[in-house]
Amino acid sequence: MDIFGANSDGAAFDGRQLSRSLTMSTIAERIRKIIVDQLGADPATIVDEASFADDLGADSLETVQIVMEIEEEFGVEIPDSAASTILTVGDAIRFVEKNKA
Repeated sequence: MDIFGANSDGAAFDGRQLSRSLTMSTIAERIRKIIVDQLGADPATIVDEASFADDLGADSLETVQIVMEIEEEFGVEIPDSAASTILTVGDAIRFVEKNKA
């Protein structure tokens, strides 16, 4: 890719795609940090498939605290009906990606 927004094959580069990828990565990193801070978990264990309860050992209060921190960090509201479906790290990431203003 050159500085003028074209790939080496001359195809135009869509900056929105890069921006979305960076945003998705940033969201995931920020959510993982919230989980580390709340649970004291080893960052290596916080993978998308990790269940808050089964894999990370979060109890119901800790899970609620994680949801509240995510709401505050990203300025999103997570209704109780949605919170009950956020069972894994990946669920949390996907919710924020879909609902972030």
